[in-house]
Amino acid sequence: MFDSSLFTSQFWEWFIIIPTVGGILGCFALIIWLSSDRPDPDQKVETMGHVWDEDLAEYNNPLPVWWLYMFYLTLFFSIGYLLLYPGLGSFKGFLGWTEVGEYEAEIKAADEVYMPLFTKYQNEPIAELVKQPEAVKIGHRLFMNYCTVCHGSDAGGVKGFPNLRDDDWLYGGSPDAIKASIMTGRQGVMPSAQMNGVATDADINNISQYVLSLSKADHDATAAVEGEKTFKRICFACHGPDGKGVQAMGAPNLTDNVWLYGGSVSDVKESITKGRQGRMPAHGEFLGEAKVHLLATYIFSLSKK
Repeated sequence: MFDSSLFTSQFWEWFIIIPTVGGILGCFALIIWLSSDRPDPDQKVETMGHVWDEDLAEYNNPLPVWWLYMFYLTLFFSIGYLLLYPGLGSFKGFLGWTEVGEYEAEIKAADEVYMPLFTKYQNEPIAELVKQPEAVKIGHRLFMNYCTVCHGSDAGGVKGFPNLRDDDWLYGGSPDAIKASIMTGRQGVMPSAQMNGVATDADINNISQYVLSLSKADHDATAAVEGEKTFKRICFACHGPDGKGVQAMGAPNLTDNVWLYGGSVSDVKESITKGRQGRMPAHGEFLGEAKVHLLATYIFSLSKK
């Protein structure tokens, strides 16, 4: 539906109204004009002068009356539609129909039918629900509907979106932590090197080498020694002095060789230089706690396999 508040003037509203109304009136005028000189039924109809195969001629017959009335019917239908439903700028129509209202009505009708399937599991602990195949199956369907765009259909994740199958968690892998992540969302913040006071390429390289050394990856040992000094001065506040991270802050463990944005030298340097802004949208208001409870059950089951 057109919303005139999105524009800075009324021009765009009239830009829609005038062509729409003008088009309908123009169609009326055209039909009236073309049907005003209908020939007498007894009058001989002249040909258009086009002849094929010696005797196949094109005649100038008027449209059948029923066909003409069909044109009028479609025009009157369009007028009625524009009076009842949105279509003329910001005019909402006499029925007050909106896409939002239609969506909410459909969701309400669906909830009345399907919500009992979800609510019957709501009060059972997630740690117990993982033992019930039917509950896990429902959670899996919810995951396929709402989570695969970011985490993949197999929950294996992609660069920037975590793997949910490996029991490596930014904010904790307990049932409550998983449910909280889905309900309220998460906002990860990795400040850039400049914000952290790391200005030179040498410092960035040294920190990168030290970070790689924490997970026993290939690294420059000499540079890592220098990088450790900077790491313990700046980075320990989030990642801890031993680099094992702080789940309360969503700071990843750098010692386990599990990388959200990649573990190559260039990837680590990019993370340090530019920072990262990972965001998990909140689904609590959208899905409701009963569905989130089952969704968390499925995700919890993945890491326990």
